[in-house]
This record gives sequence, C-alpha cells and structure tokens, in this order.
Amino acid sequence: MFIDEARIRVKAGDGGNGCMAFRREKFVPRGGPSGGDGGHGGDVLMSSSLSHNTLVHFRFNPEHKAERGGHGLGSNCSGSSGEHTNLEVPVGTLVYDAETGELIHDFAHPNETIVIAKGGRGGRGNQHFATPTHQAPREHELGRSGEERAYRLELRLLADAGLVGYPNVGKSTLISRLSAARPKIANYAFTTLQPNLGVVQVGDYPHTESFTIADLPGLIEGAHLGAGLGIQFLKHIERTSVIVHLVDVSDSSDRPDPVEDFKIITDELKSFDPALVKKPTILVAAKIDVANPDKLKKLTAMAKRRKLPFYAISAVTGEGVEKLKYAIAEMVAEHRPIHIKPEPTESAKMKPRYPPPAPSARGRG
Repeated sequence: MFIDEARIRVKAGDGGNGCMAFRREKFVPRGGPSGGDGGHGGDVLMSSSLSHNTLVHFRFNPEHKAERGGHGLGSNCSGSSGEHTNLEVPVGTLVYDAETGELIHDFAHPNETIVIAKGGRGGRGNQHFATPTHQAPREHELGRSGEERAYRLELRLLADAGLVGYPNVGKSTLISRLSAARPKIANYAFTTLQPNLGVVQVGDYPHTESFTIADLPGLIEGAHLGAGLGIQFLKHIERTSVIVHLVDVSDSSDRPDPVEDFKIITDELKSFDPALVKKPTILVAAKIDVANPDKLKKLTAMAKRRKLPFYAISAVTGEGVEKLKYAIAEMVAEHRPIHIKPEPTESAKMKPRYPPPAPSARGRG
C-alpha cells in the first residue's frame, strides 16, 4: 500500500517530580533535606531511513509517546530519565506543523534526525531549597509537562527522472524495460494507481552507474485542479532532476493531435508549479511500432522548433530504448544536485561518462 500522507500526534515524556525527604540516620543529627530531583522526560525524535518507502506505518498508528521521567527519591537520588522515542520516515518526507502549516523539516538525506517534541524537565527536590535561614525546606517542584504536537507528513519521492504523460501512453512498459520494476501493465487508462520507482543501471562493469526513475500515474487535463489522479501525485515530480515526457503517436488513443497532448500536460505541470516547466525535459514519441506517420512527423517538427531532445521508441519491441536510457543518464548526471552527485571512480575517469550503447537485436534506436 503506497501511503504518501499521514497525520500524527506526538507527546514527549513529562518530567519526574522532585522529592521532599530528610536524612534520618543514626549518628547523623540534623541530617537535613535529601530529596532528589525528578528525571527528564524522553524526547520524541524523527529520523530519515532508507528502510521505509511509504508512510503506511503512521496511517494506522498515528499517536506516539515518549517515556516520562522517574520521580526523585530520598538520599539525594535523582529519578531516571525517560527513554526517547524515535520515529523513522522515508527519505523525501516533509514535516509540517498541522496547526500553522509551517514547514518544520525536509528530510532530503538519509540518517537525518530532529527533535519534534521536547521532553519535560524534571522537578527539583527539596535539597535545592535549603538556605542558612531555611534549613528544613518542604518545598519541591513538580516535573514539567512534555511538549504535545500535531504534524502532517508528506512524502515526495526522490527520483532522478520522472515519466509523465497521458494515461496509457506506455510509461509502465518503459520503466519495466529500463529497470527491474514490474508495475501493472494493461490496455486501459489509469492502470497505474501509485508511483513506481525503478533503478536503472547504465554502462558496463566496472564503469556502471545508476539513476532512479519514477513512473507517475497518468495526467489528464485539469489534473492540477483534481481531475483524475494528477493532484495526488503531481507533487512527486517536484524533486526530479529530469522530466521524460511520453506522447502516444499511435492510433490507439482517441486524441488526434500529439502536439496538443504535449501542450496540455505541460500546462498542467505549469499550473501546479511554474518551476516544473523549467526542468530539463526529454520528449519521447511512444509506440512507434504502430505509429501513425503523420503524428510522428508532427511531433518531431514540434520538438525541433522547441529544441527539445527527442527520441522515438517502442517499449514493446525495445526499439530506441537503449539510446533513450543513455540520454536520460547523461542529462541526470548534468542536472543532478551537486550534493548528491556520486564521485566517479578512478577507472570511470579513464573513459567517457556514458559510452554509446553497442548495437543489439533488442533495439538499435
């Protein structure tokens, strides 16, 4: 189950109460106050982990508490501090304050940890209130309450490249060709109901590098307003470095103009977030094994006018897929954020970053 949004309530541990006690031992006259301090309450922590890829573990368990601190004891013994509670979230999770909507933290990297609810301080025992003129104090402090907060969690996939386009244009088939991902593939619209991630290997050993690609549910006109599944998954495109836009050039769709298809989806991306149309984009003519020559010619001319990288492929037969894979890898390597660019090995520096693919029966492009 792919869950990319969740609401949680967290309660940090309360501090333990300070103790009121007096030392009474044989041969120790006037022992004085000996009440210990209460322990601090545990914090609620949140950390990013690669072992999770959805927020489903919060959907059915939305409340989390940390342990309270132990109460102080006599003989100046302090109470034990409460155990911290650590909540793990997938990398790419945004944490918002549920009441104000303020962004608290963006878990863009693994193994980041923040405190989302601070435990209460333990109360002081009566030993702290003794003075030369007040030698038998009966004052002591209660522990402070731990913070109680409500948060909204939103997961945005961290993928290097994102596949976009109308439903049933061949995105799922393409990602199954490029990676080991096996999404559902069928001949009807909205086959993909949740994003699928795949890891694509490029090059031959020992020069192999990789990038991640996301197959996003199909977009339709009005997606940014909630039509279809678009508004639910458009947010996942925001983190991608490269957009791969697939357009169906066959007669299997009821849309006669592939250029209009491209413009509609581009307008939807722009309406959702103007920054999306500024991302590097590769235009792909899909299903060329059954292509309508007029549609293919029209889309090719439009790509040339707009100076867009253009590739014609058939994910079914494999034609053009290898050339597209290397083109995506090259563009991802160029536009991937510097802080997550992998360091090339010494052997990789000896050759071009991505050598051209060797001809094969699977697809010559």
